[in-house]
Amino acid sequence: MMTPIQLPERVWLANLPTPIHEMNSRFPSRKNVNLYIKRDDFTGSECSGNKIRKLEYILPKVLKENCNILITCGGVQSNHCRSTAAMAARLGLQCHLVLKGDISSEIQGNYFMDQMLGAKITFISEDEYRNNRQEIMSDLKTQYSLNGHNAYVIPEGASTGLGMFGYFNAFMEILDQEKALGITFDQICIACGSAGTYAGLYLANEITKAQKKIIGINIYDKGKDFDTLIKNIVQEGLSFTENHDLNDLIDYSHIHMVQGYVEGGYGVSTLEEIAFIKAFAIKEGIILDPVYTGKGMHALFSEIEKPNSIFEGNILFIHTGGLFGAFSKNHAFEL
Repeated sequence: MMTPIQLPERVWLANLPTPIHEMNSRFPSRKNVNLYIKRDDFTGSECSGNKIRKLEYILPKVLKENCNILITCGGVQSNHCRSTAAMAARLGLQCHLVLKGDISSEIQGNYFMDQMLGAKITFISEDEYRNNRQEIMSDLKTQYSLNGHNAYVIPEGASTGLGMFGYFNAFMEILDQEKALGITFDQICIACGSAGTYAGLYLANEITKAQKKIIGINIYDKGKDFDTLIKNIVQEGLSFTENHDLNDLIDYSHIHMVQGYVEGGYGVSTLEEIAFIKAFAIKEGIILDPVYTGKGMHALFSEIEKPNSIFEGNILFIHTGGLFGAFSKNHAFEL
């Protein structure tokens, strides 16, 4: 489908389009619910998940500015950091990751992949990450500049105005798939952390007037102001297009964020979530990650069974990847 606005320049890196499957799970008590899953965990191997779609729109600016080092941040099991390291290697760039954690962390999952891909890693404390990660990355950029390098800083989750267009494009892909499959999705659901994926879907839904309900599930921070964050990302994104005037036409009152599933915190899994991920794998043959999709799908299943649930009709859940992160929880699964 033709995009309704002129999108920024793109580097084609992901394996697209990703397929949509109907899930096996049935809800006898909620006969008005049909569940589908979009396998964005199929976008690649080293760069699997939603982050590669965002990087496709960020990297042209990196290349245009002749940068030779990518700096970004995340948790020890960050899918975004691993994808950034993979893309840096593919494009012949260096990568420096600022990870929230400890150098004594067990080398497995995404952290193992980071090292395999040759990324340089700096560990910082949780407090430093929460309060000073941007300053720390900016200082690294300055240090590299003093040594004759040109570094580019990518914020957490690649959730920037440019990165958002990865999921604007994904929404257009979904509209094409609806026609091919003969299905209309009433709701699109994702686990939400840094909000860039949600922002892209939301903007596309508003501009195309597709009238779908875009539902995010907060798995990141109980106190996060997603409404403001999403609005800021959308406004920044539109500044990169010739359609600046569209910002006044977007109704931000349609943002839907489900709360109550952060539990122990970002990347912290409860026993109930671990049991759900294992049961889902057996039922569906699909592996969810413990940070995003496991919490998100668990929340979706829980919410569907509630009286007066907001979930109804044909629901499309986007699997945003994270398989490698599941390896770091192998002891919890008691296999």
